[in-house]
Amino acid sequence: MPASRRRIDHIVLAVHDLEAAAEFYARLGFKVGARNRHPWGTENRLVQFGSSFIELITVGDDPGLIPPHEPRRFSFGAFMRDYLRKREGFAMLVLDSPDAKADAAAFSQRKIGEFEPFFFERKGRRPDGSETHVAFTLAFAMDPKLPNASFFVCQQHFPENFWNSDFQKHPNGATNILAVTLASADPMDHAGFLADFTDVQPNRPDHTQVAYELAKNGKLVAEKSGSDSGFTGYTVAVPDLARQQALLSEAGIAFSMVGACVVVKPENAFGVAISFVSAD
Repeated sequence: MPASRRRIDHIVLAVHDLEAAAEFYARLGFKVGARNRHPWGTENRLVQFGSSFIELITVGDDPGLIPPHEPRRFSFGAFMRDYLRKREGFAMLVLDSPDAKADAAAFSQRKIGEFEPFFFERKGRRPDGSETHVAFTLAFAMDPKLPNASFFVCQQHFPENFWNSDFQKHPNGATNILAVTLASADPMDHAGFLADFTDVQPNRPDHTQVAYELAKNGKLVAEKSGSDSGFTGYTVAVPDLARQQALLSEAGIAFSMVGACVVVKPENAFGVAISFVSAD
C-alpha cells in the first residue's frame, strides 16, 4: 500500500442509454469524450477533470463478450450487467494506485479482495483526433455487505497519454470530483472494509456517518440511510455556482440549493445525486 493518501481516480456510473446519459452530462456543463468499447462487453464515455474522471458506462449489444464470474477473477462486465438489471446509478468507486499488483496482494492479505490483478490496454483518441495508447492494471475489492457496490484501484501505465488538459476544459469550469457518498443502514458495518481499502482511518466515526479523507481534497463518506446500501452520489467543484445554476436552468434540469451546494436529485440524473460546490 502507498505511504501517501490515495486520491479519487474515477467513479463508474452505470446507465442503460449511454448516448442519452452523455447528452445529459453535456447539458450539465461537462465536456464528454468519445465512445470507447471494451473487449469484455461494456462501452463508455468519459468526463475528465484535473486528477479524476467520471466514467459513464453501459453494456454493449453482444452479451457473449461478457466473461462469467470465476473464482479469483472479477468480471467487470458481469458486475455491470447484473447491476443494470436492478438499477441505474453509481456502481463503482476507483482510487489511484502506484502498483496495482502489490495492492491486489495487500487486499488478499486483508481479506477484502481475493482477486487476481487485471491488466488491459486500448487505443484512445486525443482531442485533435490522433490515436494514442493507454493501459491500466486494476485490483478489485468487495464488501459482502455491499453487494451493489464495487471498489477497485487503478494503476495508469501511460498517464501522459490519458490525462489531457483539452479534455478538462468544461463549459461549467468543473475541476475535480471532491467527494463520494455511500448509503448504509449502519455505516460502522463497513468501517473496517473502507479503512482497509482506502488505507485511511476514518474521522470520528459513529453510527450515522463515517468519513475518510483522501488526497487532492477528496473524501469518501458513508452515511446512515434507510435506502438500499450502495453509492448514492458525488460532489464536483466548479468555479461559479451562479453560472452552474444558470446552465441547469437553461437546460431545463431541476435542481435545488442544499446549504452552499447546487444539487440535482438522483431521479433527475440517471440514479445519481450530483452536488456542485464552489471550487474556492
